[in-house]
Amino acid sequence: MKNILFLGDSLTAGYGLPVWQAYPSLIQQKLQQEGYSYHVINAGLSGDTSAGGLHRLGHWLKEPVAIFVLALGANDGLRGIPARETTQNLQQIIDKVQLHSPEAKIVLSGMEIPDIVPGRYAAEFRKLFRELAIKNNISFIPFLLEGVVGIRNLNLPDGIHPNAEGHKILANHTWAVLEGLLEK
Repeated sequence: MKNILFLGDSLTAGYGLPVWQAYPSLIQQKLQQEGYSYHVINAGLSGDTSAGGLHRLGHWLKEPVAIFVLALGANDGLRGIPARETTQNLQQIIDKVQLHSPEAKIVLSGMEIPDIVPGRYAAEFRKLFRELAIKNNISFIPFLLEGVVGIRNLNLPDGIHPNAEGHKILANHTWAVLEGLLEK
């Protein structure tokens, strides 16, 4: 059985929900329904940044990885970490995965922060994900939270984390890209 490793933050971990409602678990269910032999590993950690993910990546690379889904950066944006630093961390994660599992297919989940953030930061932050995907010739989900962010009935009461219905949308965004990388 081939592994699909999701490295992410609270969105991947399914903050506030039972683990089976988090979008990586929904992807596992879809894989089984469609007859694919893949095992999803959810390495989501609430509050994690790109630097934190880089630090803990080695623990998750003990097993071979067929597909790697990189879903970090939201907390970098919320904390105002310079886009250059986030870019460097994400690039190092991609490099480590490629070194460990050269045949691994990589998916990058894009993040955005609201344009209400002053200055050029929001635009720089949004752009870094697309540029990394192009530079590394990897698959790309433009905005993981598209259609969920800011919609009250798709989020928990905190207004930040998707609820079970919101996670279904995240799973759909991910599946749309992931499906083309799968092998029966």
